[in-house]
Amino acid sequence: MIRRVHEVMTGNPVTVEQLTSLAEAARVMRDAGIGDVLVVAEGRLRGILTDRDIVVRALAEGRDPTETTVRAVCSDDPVTVGPDDGVDRALDLMRRHALRRLPVETASGELVGIVALGDLEVERDPGSPLSSISAAAPGVWPPAPKPT
Repeated sequence: MIRRVHEVMTGNPVTVEQLTSLAEAARVMRDAGIGDVLVVAEGRLRGILTDRDIVVRALAEGRDPTETTVRAVCSDDPVTVGPDDGVDRALDLMRRHALRRLPVETASGELVGIVALGDLEVERDPGSPLSSISAAAPGVWPPAPKPT
């Protein structure tokens, strides 16, 4: 039986508007315990912003995170997958475009979820180390120091 993206995706993805500051987007990520947000304008997907984008494209370039908008540093024109597409299609898109996450959109452009590489690994190989990490409940950040 072919598994579909809607069976493994995270529904109700966290979004921010294009003109949101990077500082606010970082707070949204922190509060939700996630490393990315989908960027929208007028309810339509316009891009994806990761915690790495904030660091590499903004902070490392000396941009002020309170003044810089997500539109200025997000990846625009994201590759998407449909909720009824097979998980093999999602994996193929991730491989071809070197991506770790894909927004999930209906044919009419409604944003319904996001599927991450970890979600697909849980589906493909539930016993793998990546699968174990991906299936674990979100932890507290920063992690507690290891005992000495």
